[in-house]
Amino acid sequence: MTTLVLALVAGAVVGLALGGLGGGGSMLAVPALIYLLGFAPAQATTAALLIVAVTSVTGLVTHAWAGRVRWRTGALFAVAGLPAAAAAGALSSAIPGALLTAAFALLAAVAAWRMLAGRRRTAQPRAAGPGRSAATGAGLGAVTGLLGVGGGFLAVPALVSVLALPMAEAVGTSLLVITANSAAALAPRLGSAGSIDWAVVGPFTATAVLGAWDGKRLADKLSGAALQRLFAVALLAVAALMLLDTLT
Repeated sequence: MTTLVLALVAGAVVGLALGGLGGGGSMLAVPALIYLLGFAPAQATTAALLIVAVTSVTGLVTHAWAGRVRWRTGALFAVAGLPAAAAAGALSSAIPGALLTAAFALLAAVAAWRMLAGRRRTAQPRAAGPGRSAATGAGLGAVTGLLGVGGGFLAVPALVSVLALPMAEAVGTSLLVITANSAAALAPRLGSAGSIDWAVVGPFTATAVLGAWDGKRLADKLSGAALQRLFAVALLAVAALMLLDTLT
């Protein structure tokens, strides 16, 4: 299978994840760029931020049309994470690639566990004060900048459990958070953008954008719980592969 075909297929999967689940696209984009397309870890995280930022805007538009975006809540949540995302993004280049890969794999495993176990909780979430909301947003921003992930796989449960948003609105609002965090984390990395293979990243991004539209339509038809379970299994497989590669 050629590199172009791999990029197109991987982009479609990333777009489906972002459009359907409101997050998780970068958890698939980074491993795809490293293991399928031969990117170095630092290049992969930079390219993933670009892909996720562009694709998230598309997903945000589709969910906004459906009235599923809490603009004020998402903006406040995102603003708290912007300084942390920019600072962590500047520090990421000093961290060894193997350590970034291991941290990413562990984070993917935690995210998968949360997706599998989180839906079993029946207690109603309580709205939190602005201090806790700001702290949560800052934590997501730091993760975005350091590991090159948009944070949506953490933003969705945070918006539900911390800010008490309904699941459908949390998915749409998370795309606003992802867009802002990804843009902030990408800014300090723009100097290394010249080393990115745009012949691969361009098609990857294009199919991700198209996939985001399809993901939103798929989410309207299928059970959200079923989509989360399938995605969690995929994340566990990715985490196992990356950890094995780091240890060998």
